[in-house]
Amino acid sequence: MKSRRQFIKTAGTGILAAGVTGVYGRENLITPTLKTQDAFSLGMAGYTFREFTVDQTIDMMKRTRVSNISLKDFHLPYNSTQEQINEVLQKFKNAGIHVYALGVIYMKTPEEVDLIFEYARMAGVQMIVGAPNYELLALIEKKIKAYDIRLAIHNHGPDNPLFPNANDIWNHIKDLDARIGICIDIGHTTRDGQDPAGDINKFSSRIYDVHIKDVDKASKEGKTIEMGRGIIDIPAVVAMLRKIKYSGKCSLEFEKDMKDPIAGIAESIGYWKGVLACGLWAAEN
Repeated sequence: MKSRRQFIKTAGTGILAAGVTGVYGRENLITPTLKTQDAFSLGMAGYTFREFTVDQTIDMMKRTRVSNISLKDFHLPYNSTQEQINEVLQKFKNAGIHVYALGVIYMKTPEEVDLIFEYARMAGVQMIVGAPNYELLALIEKKIKAYDIRLAIHNHGPDNPLFPNANDIWNHIKDLDARIGICIDIGHTTRDGQDPAGDINKFSSRIYDVHIKDVDKASKEGKTIEMGRGIIDIPAVVAMLRKIKYSGKCSLEFEKDMKDPIAGIAESIGYWKGVLACGLWAAEN
């Protein structure tokens, strides 16, 4: 039987595995490779970098060694030309970063729906993370069929009556084209009084994106905090993602210290990777 000390040592590899460069002025001397068979991978939600330029965003992602991003409009405006879109996307590609989706994007009129689907086509992405008005879902379904681009609807908790939780999303999309699914934000889910792991399980067939974070309260007043310091049962979320064989992205949306988030991002990524490593250790032992 392996000792508790060995278990804690395994957990510690997650922080090292975050591979942060420059937070403490030097590169890590050790960057262990976690043995993992997970189908899902780590990403960043673009909202995390709303105070930064494209180049600064790329630099922070390289420092924290995250190679997937859902890009927001402040880095890629909706009215961009094809040339402008190509220029921004090429910067991320040159840095080894995959723009896997666009969003979160709100759509309030039919004209905005037309604009956003053409924008996504020009960017060459296969998924929009968004929150269209309820009355636009019939039009959205037509666009999905025409463009073959998935829409993952993002829940926003008790702050917004539009899609507050995954249950509300499901009730509006269950009879629509299966390419319309859910981007479950586990922080807003918790703040809305729901169970993230339970909702992931319940709606597993339509979970297309996951925003990971931690919060300090299960109420509207709850705020983002470094992952592992809050109240969300992150190991339960990871276990459920593995149970349903989720194969999308788990993108960190860090909404704290927006003007200087690098330390909080690094800590959160380290904790997430530690949970992944501990889960594998427990499964094997």
